[in-house]
Amino acid sequence: MRMITGPRWLPVAAAVVAALMAASIAALLTTIIERKHEAKNPYVRLVDVREETVDAAAWGMNWPRQYDDYLRTVDVTRTRFGGSEALPAQRIERDPWLKRMFAGYAFSIDYRDRRGHAYMLSDQEMTRRVTERPQPGSCLHCHSSVIPTYRRLGHGDVFAGFEALGKMTYQDAHAEVVKTGSSNPVAGGNELRFEHADGVHPLGCVDCHDPGNMQLRVTRPGFIRGIQALAASAAPVPHIPSIERWRAGNREDAYDPNADATRQEMRSFVCGQCHVEYYCGPKATLFFPWKNGLKVEQIEAVYDAYTFDDGHRFYDWKHEETGAEVLKAQHPEFEMWSQGIHARAGVACADCHMPYKREGAAKISDHWVRSPVLNISRACETCHPVAEAELQARVDAIQDRTHALMERAAAAMTSMLDEIAAAKARGASDADLAPAFALQRKAQWRLDFVAAENSMGFHAPAEAARILAESIDFSRQAELAATRLAARS
Repeated sequence: MRMITGPRWLPVAAAVVAALMAASIAALLTTIIERKHEAKNPYVRLVDVREETVDAAAWGMNWPRQYDDYLRTVDVTRTRFGGSEALPAQRIERDPWLKRMFAGYAFSIDYRDRRGHAYMLSDQEMTRRVTERPQPGSCLHCHSSVIPTYRRLGHGDVFAGFEALGKMTYQDAHAEVVKTGSSNPVAGGNELRFEHADGVHPLGCVDCHDPGNMQLRVTRPGFIRGIQALAASAAPVPHIPSIERWRAGNREDAYDPNADATRQEMRSFVCGQCHVEYYCGPKATLFFPWKNGLKVEQIEAVYDAYTFDDGHRFYDWKHEETGAEVLKAQHPEFEMWSQGIHARAGVACADCHMPYKREGAAKISDHWVRSPVLNISRACETCHPVAEAELQARVDAIQDRTHALMERAAAAMTSMLDEIAAAKARGASDADLAPAFALQRKAQWRLDFVAAENSMGFHAPAEAARILAESIDFSRQAELAATRLAARS
């Protein structure tokens, strides 16, 4: 048998190469078509989810990638200044000044580190603040999929149901949410579902997504009223351009975040439904104090001008040691983020806490909601192309400075309480101490605003430092006012 030698083998080799190239191109085109099809059809609607479908497991049948991520919010995670442990530590034991600041208030008996979203309802149900102290039904506004209950109680009007539930005790309101959940059984089956046996659920997919088209939306009445009040104000909001556009219009209709906001803004608004400062006490319907703006002093001005139905000025509780009528901050992440460079740059909450990722051809938002420092490569390096260690060092520097300043503010606050208590012991009356009480209210409000905000200053480092500096100043002024009383006695 003769072998093909010389130039006579070239046509055969060319034919083989051409065949291989054709096969490779065909395979590549097939893969591209398959990937495009996969990306174009990211889910198959196996379950018909509706407004009443509060069980995230049912949505997980259609959107398993996102649901698998959401399930991970049960995982134990920890950062230097926060944790998500099986039994979170008591912050008031680690930082005793918190117990003194909250003397006479429910937070002085139970104030723990944060945990993941999966625990937002169960932790509320078992905290001593609820089991040992009376609380209003408004507390469920952010801790459960409560909108179907609002709709049922309001006979279709969510806002009417919101006000009705807020007038109930926590226990009675919880029973109403149970009643709604029990009357709307839904599909599921995953053993890691977060629902209780009574059908009550923490926040789920329906709270942020329209079940018809999966578009982001806000559902909480408190946020809708709050953002409308902010839009109607004159406060600058350069980080929310849709409000600026609405202000430039005819204003015939109130600002509607679900219609007027951009998708990027909605990626912060859905978080701002709950990660905010608000009043949810028993004396008024829950409200967001935003009609003057989002800064700490603008919110304070709203509270100072507010009068309860009984004619008394606004306050959260009377301080047990001094008798001053003081304020309690909740968790003003949205407000602090609004004052930071990321908000000004158009970076949304979800960009850092729920960054995009690839799974096959699908690009999805990571629904394992957590601190960005636990996921620096995707949460930070997309915009900051520097070494992960460098980014971690920047975060550490900001948080260390904020923590050190907060400790100094706490020391000033405790000195203030000591001096006011001493003045009272020497016979100073409440009228004598009124100027010191006013300063105590301002000092505690600012310290608590930063301490209750869950970024240890990172969301707005300069703003956090300014607020803590003011807290120190007001505490020292109050301390001096009480000392002068002693000098006159």
